[in-house]
Amino acid sequence: MIAKYKIISLILIPISLCPRAKAQDVYYVTAEIYQGELIPSLLLPEFTLFQPLVFKSEKQLREYNRLVRDVKKVLPYAKGVSRMLVETYEYMETLPNEKEKKKHLGAVQKFVMDTYKPKMKNLTKNQGKILVKLIDRECNSTSYEIVKSLVGSFKATVWNVFAGLFGNSLKQEYDPYGKDGLIERVVIQVEQGQI
Repeated sequence: MIAKYKIISLILIPISLCPRAKAQDVYYVTAEIYQGELIPSLLLPEFTLFQPLVFKSEKQLREYNRLVRDVKKVLPYAKGVSRMLVETYEYMETLPNEKEKKKHLGAVQKFVMDTYKPKMKNLTKNQGKILVKLIDRECNSTSYEIVKSLVGSFKATVWNVFAGLFGNSLKQEYDPYGKDGLIERVVIQVEQGQI
């Protein structure tokens, strides 16, 4: 009897259980035998439920909506930078010598400047500040440390001074449990598709 159930390792989920499913979508899931019954076994993604926010004024609501807009705009850039760094360092580990590593680093630097510089020019001051924090969140390194590893400490210092002219700092660290708690909340909700 058990061997019979092992053959049926996949079953269909009714479409009504999948809110984003279309009529033609088919979802296969594993099944387990529990007290003699064949039951679908699903691994659901983590979901964080937050208490509703209460705004004391229209101004606070507008600021929150602006924060949501800004996070949605810069979060893909922060994730892209993180992916690019991981790929770059993994690839550099395969290169045979320092000359090849410097050559590749130069190519990456050119790519980053060509790809991101035009986009960064269109960011507002607040979006730039959020981006610096989200890069720290995604990479576990401040923007200053990343720039320093790519272009050297002198250029990183120059870029940090330039950022300081606009009220920003590349050395800023992300604090999800303190001053950046609301940003963290918005990021989680965006990642989970809640907003």
